[in-house]
Amino acid sequence: MSAQGRHFLQIPGPSPVPDRVLRAMDMPVIDHRSAEFAALGKAVFEGCQKIFQTSGPVIIFPSSGTGAWEAAIVNTLSPGDKVLMVETGHFATLWRQMAARWGIEVDFIPSDWRHGADPAAIEAKLAQDKAHSFKAVMVVHNETSTGVTSRIGDIRAAIDKTGHPALLLVDTISSLGSVDYRHEEWKVDVTVSCSQKGFMLPPGLGFNAISEKARAAAKTNKMPRSYWDWEEMLKPNANGFFPYTPATNLLYGLREAIAMLLEEGLDNVFARHKRLAAATRAAVAHWGLEVLCLDPAEYSPVLTAVLMPPGHDADKFRKTVLETYNMSLGSGLSKVAAKVFRIGHLGECNELTLMGALSGVEMGLVAAGIPHRAGGVDAAMKSLEEPMQSNAPEHLKVVKT
Repeated sequence: MSAQGRHFLQIPGPSPVPDRVLRAMDMPVIDHRSAEFAALGKAVFEGCQKIFQTSGPVIIFPSSGTGAWEAAIVNTLSPGDKVLMVETGHFATLWRQMAARWGIEVDFIPSDWRHGADPAAIEAKLAQDKAHSFKAVMVVHNETSTGVTSRIGDIRAAIDKTGHPALLLVDTISSLGSVDYRHEEWKVDVTVSCSQKGFMLPPGLGFNAISEKARAAAKTNKMPRSYWDWEEMLKPNANGFFPYTPATNLLYGLREAIAMLLEEGLDNVFARHKRLAAATRAAVAHWGLEVLCLDPAEYSPVLTAVLMPPGHDADKFRKTVLETYNMSLGSGLSKVAAKVFRIGHLGECNELTLMGALSGVEMGLVAAGIPHRAGGVDAAMKSLEEPMQSNAPEHLKVVKT
């Protein structure tokens, strides 16, 4: 029997695509050398600057986030260069593996996958590097595999304290547009992101926001590249164009997604994600389960990774939830495979969406025979009541007297 009602996509990306974005993409393909396209190109480049919080260029590739990772590497580093990275989880590990394939030497600070990148550990490594052999520090802002967010502002302060000239490269693939992030204020040299998370788009766009320091490095580094070359992109970008055929309809969607984020206000977007994340953790704590992230200062606003009780398989639980309640939860990856499930609460997600998702999890715990304490959904509702801040449009908000 086919499932009725809408499917709950509660993985930490791709996130659900709002109707407004879907409607915006439902357009004929236009001539990508036309004045009409140039207006679209300029609008999305300028809009992206607001989301990345930068006055510098944001380059948009027709690619996945993995492509944007590669662009960051091949435009700034040379074979044989040394970089500093931190083992915050599955995606930091994959970025390290990519760097190694390009002949980069990686000093990988080990971690337990339950903490973010430690600014003090980065500071200590750089302080010892008197010869300035590290060419870059590469950090994942929000580790999608663990639900842990690293403190990029503190990491920048640690780098500055040492006076080290290393570039700062940051992966914001699962955080941009959902978590407070300040490319220019934090003096990030390359910010990597993609379309299918906080931007609420289908997969297919990769982003590099770049500093002048990064652009200068790109003019002297020795790494071969063609498709990913920043300078080849920036020349036509100045007039709203691309050097090759762009993903036109995704750009229509991007323009609308940026409008939605700015209409809500970035501070409100960030506050909404924090509030939904806190309600999710309240439910998890009431169930008697454990959140993977150990430091409250590093709790992710976009997803919560939940540890299964000993002897219980997270993937079997996820299968039960999918087959019984038509809801997809995120799987555990590599080191935490079958040990955790992940609840996404990012993008187009509000209180009612979250309550539906948490109800599905709680009913799934019962259906799968997972030991827990009933009432987690009630605990989440209680969390959402204080403070009561509506996400409704201004003209629909109720003013208490």
